[in-house]
Amino acid sequence: MKVSPTGAAAWTSSKPPLLRFLNACHADFAAETGGAVADYIPELGKADPAHFGISLATLDGHVYEVGDTQIPFTIQSMSKPFVFALALDTLGAARVESAIGVEPSGDPFNSIRLNAENHPFNAMVNAGAIACTGLIHETKGDGAFEYIRQALGRFAGRDLDVDDAVYASESATGDRNRAIGYLLRTNAVIKDNVTSVLEAYFRQCAVLVTARDIAVMAATLANRGVNPVTGEQVMTPYAISRTLSVMTSSGMYDYAGEWIYRVGIPAKSGVGGGILAALPARLGLGSYSPKLDKHGNSVRGIKVCEALSSHYNLHMLNRSDDARNSIIADYNMGKSPSRRSRRPHEQNILSAHHQDVLVYELVGALSLSSVDYVSRALAAKPRPQFVIFDLRRVASVTPAGARLFAEEFRELAAYHVTVILSGIKRASPEWKMIAEWTEGLTNIRNYFLLDAAIEWAEDQVVYRHGGAIDFFEATELSEQSLLDGLTDEELTDLASLASIRKYQAAEKIITTGDDAGSLFFLRSGVVHVTLPDGIRLATLTAGMPFGEMALLEPRRSADVVTDMSATAYEIPLRDFERFRKQHPRAGERIMRNLAQLLADRLILANAKVNLLTSS
Repeated sequence: MKVSPTGAAAWTSSKPPLLRFLNACHADFAAETGGAVADYIPELGKADPAHFGISLATLDGHVYEVGDTQIPFTIQSMSKPFVFALALDTLGAARVESAIGVEPSGDPFNSIRLNAENHPFNAMVNAGAIACTGLIHETKGDGAFEYIRQALGRFAGRDLDVDDAVYASESATGDRNRAIGYLLRTNAVIKDNVTSVLEAYFRQCAVLVTARDIAVMAATLANRGVNPVTGEQVMTPYAISRTLSVMTSSGMYDYAGEWIYRVGIPAKSGVGGGILAALPARLGLGSYSPKLDKHGNSVRGIKVCEALSSHYNLHMLNRSDDARNSIIADYNMGKSPSRRSRRPHEQNILSAHHQDVLVYELVGALSLSSVDYVSRALAAKPRPQFVIFDLRRVASVTPAGARLFAEEFRELAAYHVTVILSGIKRASPEWKMIAEWTEGLTNIRNYFLLDAAIEWAEDQVVYRHGGAIDFFEATELSEQSLLDGLTDEELTDLASLASIRKYQAAEKIITTGDDAGSLFFLRSGVVHVTLPDGIRLATLTAGMPFGEMALLEPRRSADVVTDMSATAYEIPLRDFERFRKQHPRAGERIMRNLAQLLADRLILANAKVNLLTSS
């Protein structure tokens, strides 16, 4: 009897839902027998009509594969968008746009017709694609094809070969493309030798790819020119956005209008049986099935794209992103202070001026609309002295979002408001984009940890309102919060048990898992209470106890490390227990203070959780 897997084994053996969907598409559409294999190029007619592969690449570099995804076939017209992007980056937009239009033609892909200016209608039809290759040939000469092949390989993330048999077959039967080439030469769109340009074009179309390759290539288009598998910036975002624009209107030839109406994803087909679809900021899809419809598009490939778009509602004009979801939480420092323990005079100042520091925790993509929503939300509140934007959950920043963000920072600078960014590394593309627009601004600070950002802002509020934070000022036991309410006699007896310890910066005083043998009362300096994985639980300054959980549990549950040189009173636990027996009233008072300290920590933790769950 076969037993179904249970527990971890069952979980790890299960397929992701998206892969299950692609498997279902493959099973359903494999039965489709409509269409015919292209045979106007004899070598293409040798393709096996039963071959069918589907691949989907995500923007984090994961690639799903179903069916015949490793079968090589020639890229054909799917090369056109990539060569158009290459031409834009190589020669510049002005030169390319002066030779090739961007309007749909409404004609078949191999139409021998130019627009009113005697230029190709767009780069997705043969005339425009040959013109693109011609422009690159002007710059690279005999090295034009190799330049193109290497660029296609960067999109795919691997070196791509050429099917010499298909190239020879295309060259032998390419009279219609030769007619287009000479028409372009007559109208000065092509300036080089037509034969040389067409030989590069025929080789370009004969480059071998797989369904997996074109999924990665499509994902690179969807990822603003960054190959999600290799991480390489293959083309500039400008070239990619213009390429996707032309793909949207013209990528599926005289079926383009129907395609964008029903599927709504920029796409390009090839007569070799491939279709690639690139949904910006989402995914890349590649499919291979050689049988084509009357428009020259893969029958099964179209069905896959239609099913994916319909099932997951992926039409690019039906996006559900809502700028109102960009703020996951917003609050002032009174509702969620830093983990730094404050002395009474600091607490009083921060309580009186809690509105001076506002925190916005943002999520998703910082686009024009989301940044606009954040800026209006901020404008509706009383003006703070400090505003913290926590970006640790922000997945990306668009150029428009970065520019509007910077303009908001400039507006805040005019009102002497300091901006603090957290959760973003200075080496990240998002920070570089923001920094580009904020150059010269002096009201911006950056802390990777949100807690560190809040702590710094609190310090500034204390300073601005006459408070002082002297880390090296020594405090007495009488100033310790855990010992509040003890008499002078009790404090004197307790002090006789204490030794003053000195610690250097970054010195570990307590280690998780050790036996709890002492209580500590910080006399000067700063210490951090952290978990072994580095997560900071609290920052303590002079006048605060640490290691006090020894009163409740026998082993240390966190590390305590000095932030700077520090001194502390250390009282061995056995001596402290003897003191409690000698002074039962003092012992009871200390336990009450400990209960209050733990209750305050719990209240703060609950407040932070409530901020997130209620936002």
